[in-house]
Amino acid sequence: MRPSGRADAYLICATPRTGSSLLCGLLESAGVAGHPESYFRRPDEQSWAGRWGITRPPDGRFSPASYVRAARRAGRTPNGVFAARIMWGSMTELTGKLEMIHPDLAGADLALLNQAFGVIRFVYLWREDVLAQAVSWLRAEQTGVWFQTIQSERARPAGEPHFDLDEVQRLVHLIGAHNAAWREWFDSAGIEPHPVRYAELAADPAGVARDVLSFLGLELPAGREIRAQHERLADGLNAHWIQRYRAEAG
Repeated sequence: MRPSGRADAYLICATPRTGSSLLCGLLESAGVAGHPESYFRRPDEQSWAGRWGITRPPDGRFSPASYVRAARRAGRTPNGVFAARIMWGSMTELTGKLEMIHPDLAGADLALLNQAFGVIRFVYLWREDVLAQAVSWLRAEQTGVWFQTIQSERARPAGEPHFDLDEVQRLVHLIGAHNAAWREWFDSAGIEPHPVRYAELAADPAGVARDVLSFLGLELPAGREIRAQHERLADGLNAHWIQRYRAEAG
């Protein structure tokens, strides 16, 4: 059953290379759906804290309460809606922070998230073609190019991409494990996320974004357009790697 009323916050739950940058950019362009970014990814915390003016203590560990408060401010649009993108590997980091702030709710993930962000909903983005996702992920790891915005100059790769059968296979298994973990977590918490299939997002980006806004109980302001902010990076090399993997892996 589709929830009624407006959400205070939402999480875009995904695994790498599912098109989450595309979806985040589309929702950002709506102007009413928060600013979905990866605020709770550990390697990015130092950068975010620096932007927010959070002083790093001598032991290098930020106050969880200060960090979450700053993330809430950064992730909200003027209408008060907060948004964040989160991968499965970062969920335990987020709930761990929240347990330190609200120890009485330890182990109750959904209650922790609602306490921290208000009425929260979940958008689950997944890709049926796991092999294509794994190839895209490996190429991004090798080149350092994870996304390309329409407005910016073409990013220069930090390294040359090269096919690696074992690494593609490892990522195929990892994606499957993370997708299974998301679904198990949703089931255990009694959550019915709004599902977004990558193929549908790629075929009709604006239409999918409007469906997400409807799920969140949000209306696109008059005169506002949903616009893609990111370009598709896959090309003939991705297709070649997919064919090679199928040939070599049998």
